[in-house]
Amino acid sequence: MAQAESALETAQGFTPPTVTQFSVFMPNRVGKLHDVVEAFETTRGVQVCALSVHEAADHAVVRVITNNSGIARRILREHDLAFCEKDVLVVELTSGHTLGSLCLALLAAELNIQFAYALMLRPNGTPTIALAVDDYTMAGQILRRKEYRLFGEADILDVH
Repeated sequence: MAQAESALETAQGFTPPTVTQFSVFMPNRVGKLHDVVEAFETTRGVQVCALSVHEAADHAVVRVITNNSGIARRILREHDLAFCEKDVLVVELTSGHTLGSLCLALLAAELNIQFAYALMLRPNGTPTIALAVDDYTMAGQILRRKEYRLFGEADILDVH
């Protein structure tokens, strides 16, 4: 019993590096996306690393990953934008660690990928993808075992 509890604690104690994604809710009007992007571009110490826009007739949800979540949070509040935050995994893709093999590894564990999109700024210059999954701790363990490289905010902090 003690050995099983120890294994469970180890599994629960592992926290993969994550990055904060902001889902920003805004009216679907001409120029609104520009206003948000401009706010990030004119503020020192923060860069947009990934952006994904999902629009509907009267509103849009803009998913944003930056290299500094603290400053990003401040900008969104200063502009009175409704937003929520979610931890996502940022995974490097290389010739030996492809998107297909990543999907297969998560499928084998019966983990659902809720959504995914590419990062514009990439550590190491390699393709990098943001993933939202059912259980990011388990997904992180699986991807680490498969020798994928996972990035946290500190890893993308100084990307230029």
